[in-house]
Amino acid sequence: MVGDIGRPTAKPFAPCGADEIVDRLEAAGATLLAMPGQGYSTRLRQMRFDVVHTALEAYGWEAPPLRAPVPGSAAISDMDEVFGWLRLIPDGQFMIRRIVGARALVHPITGRHLFAWRRLGALLGADHKSVQRWHGQGVAILVAALCKPG
Repeated sequence: MVGDIGRPTAKPFAPCGADEIVDRLEAAGATLLAMPGQGYSTRLRQMRFDVVHTALEAYGWEAPPLRAPVPGSAAISDMDEVFGWLRLIPDGQFMIRRIVGARALVHPITGRHLFAWRRLGALLGADHKSVQRWHGQGVAILVAALCKPG
């Protein structure tokens, strides 16, 4: 919905279920990963140009890399709002905040999570079942904070 001065207004409903919150987090993560990178890549500093090319490579017959479409302004606004929810998780539980944020990153084309449960467990030095439980606790904190009456 668009307000009188062209700014998006509040959504007609607030997500009050854990599944809805996880869906919105994953959509925000996909939007973040679909945004184009700006500026020079760090790869340019390390890249070495090959001098010898095959005939197919020299004339551009290589298939272009598959990219997700650039997200629209409404998707970017939703992403900002949803990632702002992570501040609702208390600072003392920063590990849970990191887990919820990392688990929100979903590839925009394939829909796969960038961080699987076992990979998160290995990065944090914990069992993957513990990471799943902490993620559930983080989502429960968000449900409690977002679904307060009033």
